[in-house]
Amino acid sequence: MTAARITLQESVPTLLIGAGGALLFWLIGFPAAILTGPAAAVSLASVLGFRSHIPGRVRDAVFLVIGVSIGSTVTPEVIETALAWPLSLGVFMITLVVTILVVRVMLRRVFAFDPMTALLCAAPGHLSYVMGLSVDMKVDVTRVALVQSVRVLLLTLLVPVILVFWGAEGTAYMRTYGMIGVGPAVAVFGLALVLGLVFKRLSVPAPLLLGAMTVSAIGHGSDLTPGSLPDWLTVAAFVVMGSLIGTRFRGLTRAQLFGALGAGVATTLVACLLAAAGALIAGRIVDMPPAALLLAFAPGGVEVMAALAVETGLEPAFVAACHVFRLALLSILLPLFLVDLKRRRRP
Repeated sequence: MTAARITLQESVPTLLIGAGGALLFWLIGFPAAILTGPAAAVSLASVLGFRSHIPGRVRDAVFLVIGVSIGSTVTPEVIETALAWPLSLGVFMITLVVTILVVRVMLRRVFAFDPMTALLCAAPGHLSYVMGLSVDMKVDVTRVALVQSVRVLLLTLLVPVILVFWGAEGTAYMRTYGMIGVGPAVAVFGLALVLGLVFKRLSVPAPLLLGAMTVSAIGHGSDLTPGSLPDWLTVAAFVVMGSLIGTRFRGLTRAQLFGALGAGVATTLVACLLAAAGALIAGRIVDMPPAALLLAFAPGGVEVMAALAVETGLEPAFVAACHVFRLALLSILLPLFLVDLKRRRRP
């Protein structure tokens, strides 16, 4: 059997399970059902032994769609609020550093993690970068992967619920400009792909997503490519995104999963509490809905949190900016922390 046939036999059922999860969560009224439903369904199937899989090209296409969707919210109205963003980013930076320090101490003292493993598990995001550091530093890679995967899954499932209780309904939906034309859409996606490949060559995190966001934001902010993507396309992208999160649990034994579950849950809850505190402080500085600030400060992946922002209508451009800023900060802070740990361990 060819590799392509195996991939097809695994990816089609994965997407069907994800779609079923989206439908179920929509029927029961779960927040952001088309993203959280697939994440829950595929995660459960993966833990039970299902060989879940999302092809790389499908994943890349979804990142392009979500990136264009996020960028399309950067209208002239959004640009007018950009002057307030640096203030909130300052609070965000302080919150990020405090989160890493507090969670690292908790993992060491409560769960007996070694210092370097605790640090990499405490990083609120940037999974691929964290895993690369884990391999290079010869820490407990499996434990880091499990704790980080639990964090992403829990945030995808819990943040929408928290947003509802925080008051997510009725907040800052952007004025619609109708559906984007065929010509502008082709231009945006073409340029987004080119810039994404350039970003990938430069080792920029989430290159296709950021490339699409950049091109779309410029086009929509300048009013050259007004209009949003068709609903069916964005819904399909969110379902695939949720399914992709669930595939991270493929191949894990139940013992491995439950062994890291406690640490992952504790890490996520502490990080969320600190993010909420930072959002409350930022809310006193900038004129933003509290729910949007919480989503921007939440310690989740840029793709997932940005997708939630689009799905809930909570300032997607602002949320994406905060999470991209978080990736940049982690790229700088984690090596500095690791160097400091190695220095302290020397006799």
